[in-house]
Amino acid sequence: MAEASAEPHTTRMGLVLSASAAGTVFEWYDFFIFGSLLSIITRHFFASAGEAQGYIFALLTFAVGFAVRPFGAMVFGYFGDRAGRKRAFLFTITIMGLATFAIGLLPDTSRIGDMAPYLLISLRVLQGFAVGGEYGGAAIYVAEHADAKKRGAATGWIQVAATVGLFLALSIILILRTALGEDAFTDWGWRLPFLVSLGLLIISIWIRLKLDESPAFRQLQVTGRTSRTPLSEAFLRWRNLRIVLVVLAGLLMGQGVVWYTAQFYTQFFLERVVKVEPRMVNFLILTVTVLSAFLHVFFARLSDRIGRKPVMLFGLALAAVMLIPGFQWLTEAVNPALTEATARAPVSVLAPPAECSLQFDLIGRAKFTTSCDIAKSTLATLGVPYRNEQSEPGSLAQIRIGTLTLSSVDGSVLAPSALAVAQKNFAAEVKSSLLAAGYPVKADTSRINVPLAIAILLIFVTAAAALYGPQAATLVELFPTRIRYSALSLPYHVGVGWFGGFLPPLAFAIVAATGNLYAGLWYPVIIAGIGFVVTLLFLPETRGRDINA
Repeated sequence: MAEASAEPHTTRMGLVLSASAAGTVFEWYDFFIFGSLLSIITRHFFASAGEAQGYIFALLTFAVGFAVRPFGAMVFGYFGDRAGRKRAFLFTITIMGLATFAIGLLPDTSRIGDMAPYLLISLRVLQGFAVGGEYGGAAIYVAEHADAKKRGAATGWIQVAATVGLFLALSIILILRTALGEDAFTDWGWRLPFLVSLGLLIISIWIRLKLDESPAFRQLQVTGRTSRTPLSEAFLRWRNLRIVLVVLAGLLMGQGVVWYTAQFYTQFFLERVVKVEPRMVNFLILTVTVLSAFLHVFFARLSDRIGRKPVMLFGLALAAVMLIPGFQWLTEAVNPALTEATARAPVSVLAPPAECSLQFDLIGRAKFTTSCDIAKSTLATLGVPYRNEQSEPGSLAQIRIGTLTLSSVDGSVLAPSALAVAQKNFAAEVKSSLLAAGYPVKADTSRINVPLAIAILLIFVTAAAALYGPQAATLVELFPTRIRYSALSLPYHVGVGWFGGFLPPLAFAIVAATGNLYAGLWYPVIIAGIGFVVTLLFLPETRGRDINA
């Protein structure tokens, strides 16, 4: 009898895994396309703000998708706990797919002016809102079908799906860049990855329509034990709220910053900071992404053997110890000429401290127009490290390159159009002076140590995979069935969405303020350290728990 019943269960589990993972791949593919094309999106939607400020606006537009994810988590979490897992993630995938397709059709500022960035932000809000309900639904659906002894391995495939989504996005971008050429891709070809999503949406909805509701939720419905107020039950009762807070501070904040450092900030750092050619960046990240898929499965399976907690503690510790030295090694591996130029002709910014801002603005309304802000943002955009030196109050900021000194621009007294011209001319002057001092315009591809760069990137994704692989099983095992969707989704999207999603613009702002290319990494290092302590002291081991309670 055991043998007779095993095959149907295996078949059902295979369908559950493939349908859940396929939909999640598509959701994350949609979300990752935008992050992978930030430089091009800046040119089409934020060019009028200047190169440095425009890129910050693009980063913030990327981040706004993360900002709304907790609100989507609350809405779809409530819906998933009340009406079922299947219905909730059918809605999420439809909203996500249509918003992504619409970005591919969106006119840029050259056609509709300032309306274009606002429409882009609106579509990003829809994307983020939908993703807020996707992860929790897929993870819970798989876990509630899985064998208790293999729950980590089963839910690990949901974690792999996010990696596959990134791989698919980068692959399509790389293929199109190569086939069309960089100029055509930058001009119009960047829209194609967004438009392709319509076909993927149709396939994903068709697959998910084949699914039945999870057995754990069906049992709740049959016995009449579904929660009428899952949000208040999850977040207003201390017994449940305490677990939510421990999970947020101990696991999800750390996983968010480590994962987005490994998968996104590395791409931003390679392309924007150390100036590696975009196709080489795509190749490096793609290679590591393929390897990380195996690591996610490995650590998910390992958590079924030795427990969730020790695996995740390893990931947090590795990130806290290795991120800063790892990025320093990465710079030397991909752009040794930058390291050599920094030693030969160091750069300094001389400015009154009162004129210098932390250039981080969540709503994009601040104006960073002082001579200090312009000098620092110009150097940060060019990927040039510098020291800060104090000058007399009221004086104009200056950039010193070796023995050469350049005066910055006081944008606070200029009209927007004049400021844009002045910033462009100043950036050109700085670029010319840096080139004369031996600073590379971009990384020399022939000098990139590709095996070493991949090995360093692999350290980062190992830390991320050790955290992410067992995570879904851990979260499902921590919360009771009747409030699981709500209690899991909200802290996940606060920790991962807010703390992880805001990492690129915040790290860029810290780099611009300090002149240290690696200063922004203190943010994920500190968060990972806090996560290690909280997880060690307060997070219980959950392997083997009954999740049908």
